[in-house]
Amino acid sequence: MVNIPDDLKYTKSHEWVRVNEGTATVGISDHAQAELTDVVFVELPAVGRSVKAGEAVAVVESVKTASDIYSPVSGEITAVNQAVVDDPALVNREPYANGWFYRIKLSSAGEVDLLLSAQDYAAQIGRQQA
Repeated sequence: MVNIPDDLKYTKSHEWVRVNEGTATVGISDHAQAELTDVVFVELPAVGRSVKAGEAVAVVESVKTASDIYSPVSGEITAVNQAVVDDPALVNREPYANGWFYRIKLSSAGEVDLLLSAQDYAAQIGRQQA
């Protein structure tokens, strides 16, 4: 069963966003990590980098493939999760908890409203949402 938390927003490219008072935490969905299989390498953006929504900002490599990670929102990177660089398998084990990639200070909070709800994301990947 794929986990799709209701309190997050999602992108068609399988990133998730958790918004908290003007900042957002970003990672990849449970579905994405399952499709990638064993994650073996994560490259994260530099703290202080300004990014635009849709821009490739990170890379995740698995035993199968390498994939760009796109920023769901625009803003400035305020923190990166060194734990996933040190232990890339965290992305597989805990995609919504300790497997997050970076935090970003939102430059346009309205962009979050353009992202997919859990229901919409579940429909996109062909899953039923409880």
